[in-house]
Amino acid sequence: MHNYSEQVAAQIDRIEEPEQQQNISACVEVLASLKFDRQLIRQYLREDIMQEAPLYQEIIQEGMKRGKLELVLRLLNRRIGAVSPALQSQIQGLSITQLDALSEALLDFSAQSDLATWLQTQE
Repeated sequence: MHNYSEQVAAQIDRIEEPEQQQNISACVEVLASLKFDRQLIRQYLREDIMQEAPLYQEIIQEGMKRGKLELVLRLLNRRIGAVSPALQSQIQGLSITQLDALSEALLDFSAQSDLATWLQTQE
């Protein structure tokens, strides 16, 4: 593994186009993490390059959005009861910023109609 990892890392370092280098580095990390220990991978791949990769950033943003979405839905279910599938669908279409705003606004909700009204203001 060590020799192969060094070869892969050396090939990535030779890529001159920064964005391509970042994307390939991020892809290699994702694929390698399916089989190898993350610490071992980071010994060979430069983390700063991976973190700047658009693909890496997209993965991070998607993870953040999923986490916020799950939290908002749990809070809504506790605050106003089960949220209808139609309203859930609308919530899933919100941006991260809108999910943050909803997480604060829902503290004032007492019924699903409050949620529906709030969602209408987001269109």
